Amino acid sequence: MSSGPAVGQDSVPPVSVLPRGLIILQGLSAAVITAAGIYLMAWLIAPVFLSLVIVVCVSPVQGWLRRHGVRHWLATAALVLSIYGLLVVLGVVLVIGIGQLTSLLPQYAEAAHDLVDSITGTLARFGVAPEELQTMAGAFDPAQLTDLLGSMLAELGNAVSNTVLVLCLLLFISLESRYAGARIARIAAERPQIAVALREFAWSTRRYMVVTTVFGVLTGIIDGTLLALLGVPLPVLWGLLAFITNYIPNVGFIFGLVPPALLALLDGGWGLMLAVTAVYIVINFVIESLVQPRFLGGAVGLSSTVTFVTLLFWAWVLGPVGAILAIPLTLLGKALLVDVDPRAGWLRALIGPRTIRPAPAETG
Repeated sequence: MSSGPAVGQDSVPPVSVLPRGLIILQGLSAAVITAAGIYLMAWLIAPVFLSLVIVVCVSPVQGWLRRHGVRHWLATAALVLSIYGLLVVLGVVLVIGIGQLTSLLPQYAEAAHDLVDSITGTLARFGVAPEELQTMAGAFDPAQLTDLLGSMLAELGNAVSNTVLVLCLLLFISLESRYAGARIARIAAERPQIAVALREFAWSTRRYMVVTTVFGVLTGIIDGTLLALLGVPLPVLWGLLAFITNYIPNVGFIFGLVPPALLALLDGGWGLMLAVTAVYIVINFVIESLVQPRFLGGAVGLSSTVTFVTLLFWAWVLGPVGAILAIPLTLLGKALLVDVDPRAGWLRALIGPRTIRPAPAETG
């Protein structure tokens, strides 16, 4: 006779559970494939997310205008045209500044060669082999410095002045923003955790970008003014660069410091370069390390290590726009992958700061 289960008796099929190590490998494989896809689609993803962040930041202004009787189409048109104007002005200033820099740097070719001779002479007194010194001196070309600084600023200029796609996306996303509240409400009816995560993303992104923009403007004005007082050429361009690099967390001021410091070295020697470096370090330490975090509070919700690692990742995947939008991009990934899962509290504690700010009940 068969020894199987009796008729009518419930039979529980065996449950097949994959080893945890294999699950981790599958997750890592999916992450690598996703990152490669984002890298290949950077030309589209970067401007789309840039436009989305801009609309998220200005949406409260649009809501304020509508509450004060301004029609939706007029409020949207006013905001879009204002954003268009700011982006165009920013692009024009960058283009003019890059042109001035390109025409200015060849004037410092002789100073650059004298600087190289001075450095090689100093190294020779410390016992560096003459062959190595000749290699170092021969490898230096002032044109390379021109190309380096020009390409650095050109990348930033292209990220901002690629207006065709960005401006179109800004228009379409702004027109769709009037339905955002209703769509979030429909999501909340079926998936409340997703709605909470999206509201948290919008609130955190808006607070971070607005505070960073305000302090970026302040930093750019102070840096540009002090550079002008020190006699460094092109202070307006360097102030604008300081404003843009303020969006890059942790190490942004270094990218804003290197070009004016090198130009100060060629123009006024080591003393002027050290003065520029000291000014940047003091200003950025006070503003970014002491003042700005007090206004941000716990809006970012990421530890310093996670912020730095994600900065490197997004800069590699999306280029300069990825570095500038590293925090909002990470906040979106956190919202979609971590905040929507009630079981991921341990992961929020792992990647978050020491003090976790409670999520707002409603962020609009």
